[in-house]
Amino acid sequence: MEFCEKCRGLIVVRDDKAVCASCGRKFDKKPKLKISEKMEEKEKIAIVKDKDEIHPIVEIKCPKCKNKKAYFWTMQTRSSDEAETKFYRCTDCEHTWRVYK
Repeated sequence: MEFCEKCRGLIVVRDDKAVCASCGRKFDKKPKLKISEKMEEKEKIAIVKDKDEIHPIVEIKCPKCKNKKAYFWTMQTRSSDEAETKFYRCTDCEHTWRVYK
């Protein structure tokens, strides 16, 4: 591994050019070591939509079809000190959206 003389950041190779990962400084010479990783294609995951889910229905206007009723649930999507995210799914068109508080 080689490091930038200016900021001591790691020098990486992008598009066959040596660049400091921290400050973006470009270098004429390539580092001696080139690291690469080959990613294998992952299996496709099937999403199963369960019609047996039970959620309360609330009155809220769907942004897509303007229906006035939607299913409602909450989920912690950010750090634990942040508020939960509220999800809504229209009872008519099944459009799903979220509201951050």
